[in-house]
Amino acid sequence: MSMRPVGLPEIPEQTVVVARAAFPKGSLPIRVRDRLAEVFVDEPFTEAFGVRGAPGLSPGALSLVTVLQFAEGLTDRQAAAMAVRAIDWKYALGAELTDTGFDASVLCRFQARLADNGLERVVFDRLLEHCKEAGLVAAGGKQRTDSTHVISAVRDLNRLELAGESVRAALEALAVAAPAWLAGPINVTEFAERYGPRVDGWRMPPSQAKRDRLARVFGQDALALCRAAWADDTPAWIREIEAVGLLRQVLVQTYIVRIDARGRQVIKKRDADDGVPPGQLRLTSPYDSDARWAAKGDDLFWMGYKIHLTETCTTLPDADADADAGTEVMPNLITDVHTTDATVPDVKATAPIQRKLAEHGVKPGEHYLDSGYPSANLITKAMEQGIRMVTPVLLDHSAQAKAAEGFDKNAFAINWKTRQVRCPAGRTSSHWNPVKQHGKDAIVITFSVLTCRDCPLQKQCTTSRTGRRTLTLRPEELHENLARARAEQKTSTWKNKYALRAGVEGTINQALDITGIRRARYRGLPKVRLQHAFSASALNVIRLDAHWTTGPLNRPRTSRLERLSYQLSA
Repeated sequence: MSMRPVGLPEIPEQTVVVARAAFPKGSLPIRVRDRLAEVFVDEPFTEAFGVRGAPGLSPGALSLVTVLQFAEGLTDRQAAAMAVRAIDWKYALGAELTDTGFDASVLCRFQARLADNGLERVVFDRLLEHCKEAGLVAAGGKQRTDSTHVISAVRDLNRLELAGESVRAALEALAVAAPAWLAGPINVTEFAERYGPRVDGWRMPPSQAKRDRLARVFGQDALALCRAAWADDTPAWIREIEAVGLLRQVLVQTYIVRIDARGRQVIKKRDADDGVPPGQLRLTSPYDSDARWAAKGDDLFWMGYKIHLTETCTTLPDADADADAGTEVMPNLITDVHTTDATVPDVKATAPIQRKLAEHGVKPGEHYLDSGYPSANLITKAMEQGIRMVTPVLLDHSAQAKAAEGFDKNAFAINWKTRQVRCPAGRTSSHWNPVKQHGKDAIVITFSVLTCRDCPLQKQCTTSRTGRRTLTLRPEELHENLARARAEQKTSTWKNKYALRAGVEGTINQALDITGIRRARYRGLPKVRLQHAFSASALNVIRLDAHWTTGPLNRPRTSRLERLSYQLSA
């Protein structure tokens, strides 16, 4: 398929007349076409298309269809139908009234092409650039970030179901790609009876002994299939089939092969004593290799991904002051969308988000986040880059601080020049040891046993077996920044300021209600990122449309009683 950059076509005169008559006040697609036509052009997509072959549909037009699709929460089939029967969609696409549109599969192939070529953020970035040029978004303002969970598009599997379904997925792939080869190493009739229907926990034996026996059967079949695929006389391309590679990975993660006392090879399902891989490496489905299990608190446990949304949060001025000054209230627009697998903690997303904001020229002056995002290193680095992180930092984790009894770190006086620490009893430390902990610089301060043994405050200070107190500190600059942040967040001024962060919860709720952002439409991280980028673009389009049509977004609702009061006073 080839592409010749043409962009959105001119709107036919008849389409303009009918659309204006049908929508005298306009509609979202009409206003998007009139105000944002330069966002949906073909040139940014050229690297995803060839120069030879049959010409394909305009990627600019298809990207506009996708944005409108997410703005109205439609499936691919529904979006393709709207491009045929909706007059305002025809206006937006510059189509004739008699245009028959395109097949729904075109959207699926277009989105796959974008994900395969790393172009999932093109429309979002171009829309953000347009808003920046229009003065709706700028660097140095206030922005806020929060995350939410995303459920994968594949069904949940327990470890036994995963073992059996992985064998089934590999057999299905090989039955299509290499049927002649598959008939050699396995008994097709036996395997077809065992793996014909999907592996489902509802149809498994009820007793634990029978389930353990079935787990061994799944393991033996997986091992036999992998050995056949990796045999010396097997074509190399067999091993390159994705389902076969995933089967091998599931086999290693789920089973362990041992030699028993009689010298026989035994395959056994892994348990806690044998060791299991960490969550970020553990496969959860043979149909989505990027989905992961994760937990948040005691109530939320899901398989899938995580999305972080960042938006501007302009403070709303007083109504009287706004009327006097004649200033325009800017809409809150999404400036970054960051998608990861479910196991990545929020603190790992802070630096990438701030880096992306800086690259697009919308670096915030104040960045509002919850307590999962900051660390001493991140706060310090952000300050060096001109970003002040307004976020509650984690408190002291020492046993004394948690119990609110005894002496926590704040009770000790630190002299960074002499490299000594003075305790509440007035005694000084004996050792100052710079170390590396989890790849980060730290300082371990130790008091002598002789110093602490006769101290009258020993029981309030430490419960260690050695009877001496030990402190772990960050380097001076990080320690001071952390202490300053902990002290500041206890003030009422900071609490009132931090209340601005709560508004991002409404953005996540809007994304959930309109675009269904908490449920993945596609399989694989690249396509889920594409879904989220278009979801964020759709939300920005909706907010821009509200800004264009209703004026300031902080206009309060008027009750019927207030309307009556205004009428009587007039």
